[in-house]
Amino acid sequence: MIKAASQARHLLGDSAAIVAGFIGRQFNEDGGFRGRIAASDLYYTVFGLEALRALNVQVDWGAIAGYLDRFGCGEELDFVHLACLGRCWANIWQCRGAAVDASLSDTILRNIEKYRCVGGGYADSADARYGTAYACFLALGAYQDLNVEMENSASLIECLNSLKTPDGAYANDPAMQVGAVPATAAVMAVLHYLDEPVDEVCVSWLLSQAHPRGGFVAVPVTGSYGIPDLLSTATALHALRLTGASVGRITERCLDFLDSLWSTEGAFCGSWADPALDCEYTYYGLLALGHLSGGEDSSEGIGE
Repeated sequence: MIKAASQARHLLGDSAAIVAGFIGRQFNEDGGFRGRIAASDLYYTVFGLEALRALNVQVDWGAIAGYLDRFGCGEELDFVHLACLGRCWANIWQCRGAAVDASLSDTILRNIEKYRCVGGGYADSADARYGTAYACFLALGAYQDLNVEMENSASLIECLNSLKTPDGAYANDPAMQVGAVPATAAVMAVLHYLDEPVDEVCVSWLLSQAHPRGGFVAVPVTGSYGIPDLLSTATALHALRLTGASVGRITERCLDFLDSLWSTEGAFCGSWADPALDCEYTYYGLLALGHLSGGEDSSEGIGE
């Protein structure tokens, strides 16, 4: 994903420096990146450091490592932040050319395994009976980030098959009966990285969620097009690119949508209804732009 996001520089031109400036201002003295409040947040730190990597901006890896040290091996973290911890360390080791700390890596992954369900998938709750699309995506990404092969990865496919909805898409959890764009995009990415085929019906459904004014909506809305958002747009474009689907007919509309979310501060907001600016949505803006730039795509892994 970082390589795809880096292609955004072709469309941003001189504005890439403005984006880098915004992301840099979100970096705190303690080595983390802030989210919607001033305090550093491990979740937003992933997006901050990877946005700077995509923009080819020098990162203070030593300061970030000091921030990450506060979390140890993630014993006190929830599932999402645990995956973020592993991803941040993977970025540091890769970019600094340092050897992977096998002990830290193995412990993070053992903690990840606490969230594996009986059916083989993953959930963000340790006592959940059924896995979710998002958790499976994060778990596989954690293993890829830390360069460890996941045992029984085939069970993820069984979990994801249980999330398929009658409309040919995927829900995030079994209780949902209607497909959701972020969940469907996550499933498509996992299937791709596990060398599993993606049903053409699923691809067609995802393309059908493109809004007439650009971007993608999160879930279908009966009798309405709904409101497109940047998370759904970026993840949909990423999944479609992985499967080789053409987005040529919606490219200009998606670029117009991204332009409508752009701030002269050098950032993107999440949707027309959410004007707040942060590292997360700015990274998603880069990812979406990267896939719309026509540059080369990377299929190496979720983190890359």
